[in-house]
Order: sequence, then C-alpha cells, then structure tokens
Amino acid sequence: MSNLLYLIAVILVIGWAVGFIGYNIGGIIHILLVIALIAVILRVIQGRSIL
Repeated sequence: MSNLLYLIAVILVIGWAVGFIGYNIGGIIHILLVIALIAVILRVIQGRSIL
C-alpha cells in the first residue's frame, strides 16, 4: 500500500511541475513552433524530403 501512495505522490508532483513550467514558459512554445514551421518551409522550398 505504501508503494501505491508513493507512486501517486510522485505522479502528482510531476504533474504539478509540468503544469507550473508549462504555464510560466507558454511563450517559448510559440517561438519554438514558429522556428519549426520555418524549418519545414525551408526544406520544402529546397526540395528535400521532410521525413
């Protein structure tokens, strides 16, 4: 039973950390998405395969 409680505690802490970090750096996600989109467009323009 203590292993189950430990597992639940670890999952809750990880979830809290992901939510906290995600909320604080939400702007960085948009910047990374724009960079990824530019990289894909450049590959298409240069004629390379995306995969």
